[in-house]
Amino acid sequence: MDHDPQDGSVLRADLIDCDLHPAVPATSVLVRYLDSYWREMNSVRALDRLNLALTSYPQNAPLACRPDWAISGEKPGASLNAMQAHVLAPFKTRFGILNCLHGAQAMHSEDMAAVFCRAVNMWVRDEWLARDARLRASIVIPAQNPEMAVDEIERCATDRRFVQVLMLLMGETTLGRRHLWPIYRTAERLGLPVGIHAGSAYRFAPTSAGWPSYFLEDYVAQSAGFENQLQSLISEGVFAKFPDLKVVLIESGLTWLSGFIWRADKTWRGVRVEVPWVTRQPSEIIRQHVRLTVQPIDAADGAEALQRLVDHVGSDELFLFSSDYPHWQFDGHEALPSGLPATLARKIGTDNPLATYGRLAETIEEEAAA
Repeated sequence: MDHDPQDGSVLRADLIDCDLHPAVPATSVLVRYLDSYWREMNSVRALDRLNLALTSYPQNAPLACRPDWAISGEKPGASLNAMQAHVLAPFKTRFGILNCLHGAQAMHSEDMAAVFCRAVNMWVRDEWLARDARLRASIVIPAQNPEMAVDEIERCATDRRFVQVLMLLMGETTLGRRHLWPIYRTAERLGLPVGIHAGSAYRFAPTSAGWPSYFLEDYVAQSAGFENQLQSLISEGVFAKFPDLKVVLIESGLTWLSGFIWRADKTWRGVRVEVPWVTRQPSEIIRQHVRLTVQPIDAADGAEALQRLVDHVGSDELFLFSSDYPHWQFDGHEALPSGLPATLARKIGTDNPLATYGRLAETIEEEAAA
C-alpha cells in the first residue's frame, strides 16, 4: 500500500483487512452442522426461533451498519456478495479476516456453546471461505470451558484458512486468569494469535460501576474493559509463560493506549515485587505481544492523532488495518485517515498484519515460490 500525502489518497495493494463481520442470518442455517441429538434439541427447545446474535451491535442501532452498506430485509453482514461489493473490491483487499460474533460465545450451557461454536465455524468455512479465496477466519470458541475450547481450536486449525482464535472482551473472569491458559498454550503452539473483540457475555455488568441504562454507555465503556483485560494478561504472566503469543485487540479504539502505558509502567515500578514474573516494563511487553485494529479511530484529527500515538508508544508495529465491515465507523473508502506517511500506511495496511498472522505470511511465501 502506498500513500501520497499531497492528494490525501491511499493507493491499496496487498491490503489486509483484520476485522470483517459475517452475520449468521438465522439459526436454521446451522442445523445441518448439528448431530442428531442437537437437531432434536433445536426443535424441542425451539432454538431456531431465537435470535442467537450477540447484541454488541443491536440491529437497529445506527452503528450496526453504514446506511450505504445496508440491504433491505437482510441482517447487516449476512451477504457475501455485499461484502465483496462494499469492501473487498473497493479496497482491493488481499486478505480479509472474518470475525463472526455469535451467541454461542455467551451461552451458559457449556455443551450447547461448544456445539454451536463448532456449527458457526463450519458454516463460515462452507459459506464464506469456500466461496472467496481472499477470506480467512477466526475460530469461534466456547471460552466458558477451556478444554472444549482447545478441542475446537485444534479441530479448526487443521484448515489453514483459520488464522486466529476469537474471544469476547468481557465474560465471567479477567482473561489473564490461569484456568484460561490452555487456550493460550494451544494458540501459541499452533502459531495463532488470540483476537479479543469488543463485546460482553453479560454475566456481570459491563462497567465497574454497575449496569448502564443506554447503549451509548455500554459502547464507550468497552475501552475501559480492554484496559482491564490487557493489565490482567500482563500481570497474571500470560506473556511470560507464552513468549511467542500475540494478542490482537479488536475494536478497542486507540487513544486510551498511551495513557494506559504510562500508568502501567509507573505503577509496575512501585509494586512489581508482587508480580516477579513481570520482568519487563508493561510498555515493552505490549510492543512485543499486543496489536490493535485501527477502526474505530477515536480521534477527530485522525492522521495527527495516529502519528502522535505511534510516538507515544514508541512503535509503528502495533496497529493493523480494519474496515470493521459492516459497522458504521467511517464514511467513504478511506478507512485510514488521509495525511499518513506512506511508510506508516504500508505498515498498518500490510506489513504489520503479515508479521502478526503467520499463516497469511506463509501463503504469500508459497505463492511467490510457485
